[in-house]
Amino acid sequence: MSDLPTPSDRRSARIIAADTPSSHGLLFIAVVVVVIAGLYLGRSVLIPITLAILLSFLLAPLVNLLRRLYFGRVLSVLVSVLLALTAILALGGLIGTQLAALAEEVPRYADTIQQKVDTLQQLVLSHMTELTKSLGHQLPPADQAAKARPAPALAAKPSADPQKPVQVEVHQPDMTPIELAQRIVTPVVEPLSTTAIVLIVSIFILLQREDLRDRMIRLFGSADLHRTTLAMNDAARRLSRYLLTQLAVNATFGVLIAVGLSFIGIPSPVMWGVLGALLRFVPYVGAPLSGLIPLALAAAIEPGWSLLLWTASLYVVVEVTLGQVVEPLLYGRSTGLSPFAVVVAATFWTWLWGPIGLILSTPLTLCLMVLGRHVTRLEFLDVLLGDSPPLTPVQSFYQRILAGDPDEAHDQAEVLLKEWSLASYYDDVVLNGLQLIGNDVDRGVLSQDDLARIKVSINSLIEDLEDHDDQPSSAADTDEANPASPSQGDPAADGDGPVRGTSGATEDGKTRVLCIAGRGPLDEQASAILVQLLGKRGLASRLVPHAATSRAIIGALDVSDVAMVCISYVAMTGSPSHLRYLMRRLRGRLRRNVPVLVGFWPEGEELLQDERLRAAVGANYYTSTLHEAVEKTLQVLQDTDIPERSRPMVAAM
Repeated sequence: MSDLPTPSDRRSARIIAADTPSSHGLLFIAVVVVVIAGLYLGRSVLIPITLAILLSFLLAPLVNLLRRLYFGRVLSVLVSVLLALTAILALGGLIGTQLAALAEEVPRYADTIQQKVDTLQQLVLSHMTELTKSLGHQLPPADQAAKARPAPALAAKPSADPQKPVQVEVHQPDMTPIELAQRIVTPVVEPLSTTAIVLIVSIFILLQREDLRDRMIRLFGSADLHRTTLAMNDAARRLSRYLLTQLAVNATFGVLIAVGLSFIGIPSPVMWGVLGALLRFVPYVGAPLSGLIPLALAAAIEPGWSLLLWTASLYVVVEVTLGQVVEPLLYGRSTGLSPFAVVVAATFWTWLWGPIGLILSTPLTLCLMVLGRHVTRLEFLDVLLGDSPPLTPVQSFYQRILAGDPDEAHDQAEVLLKEWSLASYYDDVVLNGLQLIGNDVDRGVLSQDDLARIKVSINSLIEDLEDHDDQPSSAADTDEANPASPSQGDPAADGDGPVRGTSGATEDGKTRVLCIAGRGPLDEQASAILVQLLGKRGLASRLVPHAATSRAIIGALDVSDVAMVCISYVAMTGSPSHLRYLMRRLRGRLRRNVPVLVGFWPEGEELLQDERLRAAVGANYYTSTLHEAVEKTLQVLQDTDIPERSRPMVAAM
């Protein structure tokens, strides 16, 4: 049979020694250090520019709306920035007015707080006194303690004329008018100058959006306009949606806090609502910080504790509702950042830029994640910061099996089986994972002991999945909720009984299918999976290892009740002549009307398309997935008139 196709033999790859570290890694580390140093040293310039960019993203939808209303480009930008400035000044004026009014009541609040502090001190002292008395009863009497102690030495006689201390007073020199003005003006001028820079830069960004976009494309990605445009659009969309969504959620938080505090009776509820909305832009700690002063006021207003408890309950309920219910639904679709990345980014940017860096940490991290998603060399940023699974289900399965942890593999299967059928899970995950294991065996990176442990883990996983039906959980729930479903009460549908009207059924009502494993290292596990799936459909099947079909002992193989034979290959290695000889030995043992199905999975499409291979092997049917094998077996055995010698064919894909 010289004309038989012979696939290329797989040779065990030698393990090559690790290369000497190149200079690219050191260069990358140097670039990262320089960038971080530049961000730290240039923070006084970079912070206003970053704030201006974020403000332009926030105002871009308003500018587009005004332009659609025929305001024109320049007028739309100016009106949008003017509205933003008005909102900033209004909030600043409101907070300043409320603080001035609140300052007048501070002495009265201080007295109430002092009374509560005295009450707490008395309570603590009373408990300490009782504890001391209880301990005093356990101590020995004072006279016994005095006897046990040695006599104290005589104290030195004080001098008759002790020296009196001299009182010293230190006076600061009076400040000059220039120093006084500098002390007053400096804290006010710095935030005003930063605000002016932010607004001016925002105006230019909004006016020159298209030009800036083209320059960024020319600078970073003119060679691949499609990828660059996609990256910029993705970043702009995610960032704009995130900012608008966070602004809406924080505004809702401020309104709910202001309304709740007004009902409770806390002074200046509007100011605390505005302060809460602003501080909530700080991830994780903003909301608790915004509640500290209202809680202190609640404790200072009245001698009791009811206002304090009501205020604390208000903040807890509102924050938990928005943080645990609303935000996961909104931010989970808009940012794509992992929670761990958000925490680490908040720590990093706070160390780098201080409190402003804490506020900007999420938007900046989002930009880095989008950059890593579209730039190949920066893909590690998407892996570290993004919320997409770092490993595919196949890789995750292989890692868990390789680590000898079938329980984690079972947990992963439980999650996937909520949406997938059991056959789909085996086809798309397990068989592809078996192929990865086979590749590592061929490369020589897995020893025989490792392979033995892997087989034990896979067999354990197959046993754990025995209780699952061959359908997704959602479909099972639908069948339970629909009594009129045709699958209920039908043993052929739910897998509790045999398939009706099948050929080769014995007197006990069960069909016999012989599942023979190929000679690959994991073909026996694939055959065990096929046996399980056939059993789910009511077909009694039997697993036969490849060694039992050898020329020496195949005569002892019991095929008296066999109605069909299924041969499994995870990967066809070497020459297919052994399969041809196996078929010849089986034909000598089986009845003439027993069909044979050969499965090349999970990647057997190329072999299935080879007409010469199929003609040389001489099987009746060929498949590339377990689902096809089960369906083809059911279809063949339901036909009571199986031809004496079926013509070779390929199962429907």
